[in-house]
Amino acid sequence: MGLGDAVDGRVFHVKLPGQDAMARRAEEYVVPTRVMLPRRVMDRPLRQVAKRVAMAMMVLAATVLIVYVDRDEYHDNADGRVDFLDAVYYATVTLSTTGYGDIVPYGDGARLINVLLVTPLRVLFLIILVGTTLEVLTERTREDFRLNRWRSNLREHTVVVGFGTKGRSAIQTLCSTGLKKEHIVVVDPATKVIEAANAEGFVGVLGDATRSDVLLRAELQKARQIIIATQRDDTAVLVTLTARQLNRGAKIVAAVREEENAPLLRQSGADAVITSASAAGRLLGLSVLSPSAGTVMEDLIQQGSGLDLIERPVIKAEVGKNVREVEDLVVSVLRGHRLLGYDDPAASPLQLTDRLITIVRASPSHIPMSSPPPGSGLR
Repeated sequence: MGLGDAVDGRVFHVKLPGQDAMARRAEEYVVPTRVMLPRRVMDRPLRQVAKRVAMAMMVLAATVLIVYVDRDEYHDNADGRVDFLDAVYYATVTLSTTGYGDIVPYGDGARLINVLLVTPLRVLFLIILVGTTLEVLTERTREDFRLNRWRSNLREHTVVVGFGTKGRSAIQTLCSTGLKKEHIVVVDPATKVIEAANAEGFVGVLGDATRSDVLLRAELQKARQIIIATQRDDTAVLVTLTARQLNRGAKIVAAVREEENAPLLRQSGADAVITSASAAGRLLGLSVLSPSAGTVMEDLIQQGSGLDLIERPVIKAEVGKNVREVEDLVVSVLRGHRLLGYDDPAASPLQLTDRLITIVRASPSHIPMSSPPPGSGLR
């Protein structure tokens, strides 16, 4: 998709941020795709085994050198003398604990060297080549089993594309409402970013989120909600189109830098679009005009402290009441697909199927965890 393509018959042009090198940096690298669970990921088994074999060969070479330098104190039953090939043969059968006995150290110096050097090298050789190799293969098998179990158990989760400032803040808000970390999957093209997500306990998928295979690794087709917090607006559009194609029922919330790009995100399949630059600018302007009002607004968007803006269902005791009779401060009423203001005459009386947007004092009892509707974005 280009920067000025048609969506649903309408032509939009994506405005790109100028001279934003930091925003482009992570997106321009081509990176391999893999799922990273929140723990240190080991190298591939063959690579791990190759490292151990190389170390074992170094131990073998050191043993050959020791025997060859002291070859005059060794005796070969075949011809009585020890050459370089005999030294390699003796070192091999000794380190492998085979020990045929056809080449033996007969001098005191050679026997002392065998006790002090060759025997420790034999033990080290066995530890490297056998013990560590089995450990690597066992650990990798355990990791693969853990990954397969994670895939099979993952349902109704949240996929967050981008783990920058916006993505982190969105995750923090979700976690403050009770969403568990294992129900969040982070997708980002930067290895260090995914490692940071792993360090905080989140599963990460390393790769370009504009590619469907990367999103499939995040099990996006089974996700309930998707947060797109990329650095570039054009990337957000491509990710939104791909995500909507893979999952028709998930709620998609996307962030854009430029306000004129918001309609394109909505046409691409986003259910809600947040203009980060404009929102920050409006909050700055409000804080200048009324610092107290700005403080209240900032408090409302920080979930879990002070005042919280939440969505909850109407309880039976509130059915038939006027909006102003509700104990909580009602801002809006969601009735079907209509969002009614608190002063709208149609908002009262309240119906059992309504949902209320209210301002409450932050406390665990106000966390909206009970039976959220599909696609509400609240879990």
